Amino acid sequence: MSTFSNIGNLLSGPSGIQELMADLGEAFSIAPDMRMLGGGNPAAIPQMQALWRDRMRELLDDSGKIDRALLNYDPPAGNPLFRETFAAFLKRDCGWNVTQENICVLPSSQTAFFLLFNLLAGESSAGKKRILLPLVPEYIGYANQGSCTDFFTACLPRIEERGAHEFKYHIDFERLRITPDIAGVCVSCPTNPTGNVISAEEFARLRELTAQHRVPLIIDNAYGHPFPGVIYNSFRPQWDEGMIFSISMSKVGLPGVRTSMIVAAPNIVKALRNMNAIVSLANGNLGQAILQPMLADDTLIRLSRDVIAPFYRHRSDHAHRILQHELGDHVPWALHSREGAFFLWLWLKNLPIPAAELYQRLKMKKVLVIPGHYFAFGLAAPWSHADQCLRLTFSQPEHIVREGLAILAEEVKAVYARGDY
Repeated sequence: MSTFSNIGNLLSGPSGIQELMADLGEAFSIAPDMRMLGGGNPAAIPQMQALWRDRMRELLDDSGKIDRALLNYDPPAGNPLFRETFAAFLKRDCGWNVTQENICVLPSSQTAFFLLFNLLAGESSAGKKRILLPLVPEYIGYANQGSCTDFFTACLPRIEERGAHEFKYHIDFERLRITPDIAGVCVSCPTNPTGNVISAEEFARLRELTAQHRVPLIIDNAYGHPFPGVIYNSFRPQWDEGMIFSISMSKVGLPGVRTSMIVAAPNIVKALRNMNAIVSLANGNLGQAILQPMLADDTLIRLSRDVIAPFYRHRSDHAHRILQHELGDHVPWALHSREGAFFLWLWLKNLPIPAAELYQRLKMKKVLVIPGHYFAFGLAAPWSHADQCLRLTFSQPEHIVREGLAILAEEVKAVYARGDY
């Protein structure tokens, strides 16, 4: 039997993201009528679906464009015209002082972060370097991307309770420390899983700290600025060369093209380009071909503001009303302040059983959610709060969300009725 390398064992062994993705797929094969409240797929927004079909027809009707997209390898940093168009878009619509030398196209955000994290952190001539997460809960997909153990370190949040059924996480700057072993600071905004949006003050303090310690501040914008723009306040972070921004095509409705863009200093872009040449050779061309003219004429940013963001706000309000009706004051529950992204983060205070067990019970009732402990990694000790939380997506059709949340509420009330809290 073959013996795997250390990194092979780290990447091929069990992980939260692998277990959940496998569980989701198996659950659907066993029960096609499963109510999916746990996945990360974007919603099927009719206007956006029609737009993607129109763009595909335009490409197919122009034999030169479709042939170029399907028959050619692009450079490993991305198609030069796409990079130029994207840089011009960021300069025009966001006010960022960038050129195509600041843009690296990569095959999905998941791949981008694997390359980026391992470019910056891990074993080095200066000793082991780590990535600091200033605010947990944080995206489960980061957790197993390190090339060595103890790759992440994280800071617990300050919890502000805003009435009986609402709360918010804040960065606890009194706890936050950037020590010499920190290679970068990373936060998703809006945060997956909670929908938290850091404040302008928190952003400024993070930027000041990272600049002071000469480490990059990494902002994962999969759900946020500039697109799909599912942020319910006016927060619009500014980029500078000490920062790294990740922007994805997935959440505008194109997860199947597996394409993302990194905005960074030219030396970071060059390093990622070289790494991508080794692991992927080149990027997929189709996503860039679909999106390039929509960036050039601002169609995408207009639709993000006028269609995508309002759609998800409506879905969030719909799910919120259902939970209010179904849970009422029967149990001690609260939602994280709804500030963006595609999720509700439900805190079931003093839940008599771990959220992981509640997850299993709900799955038996054909409702899939994600238990909170998966999103609390990089910590020095277990965090009981995470075992009282669930991530719920509201991207599915409204009747599925309604049925799933009603079943969830029934089970939750039964758990509390049998328990002691």
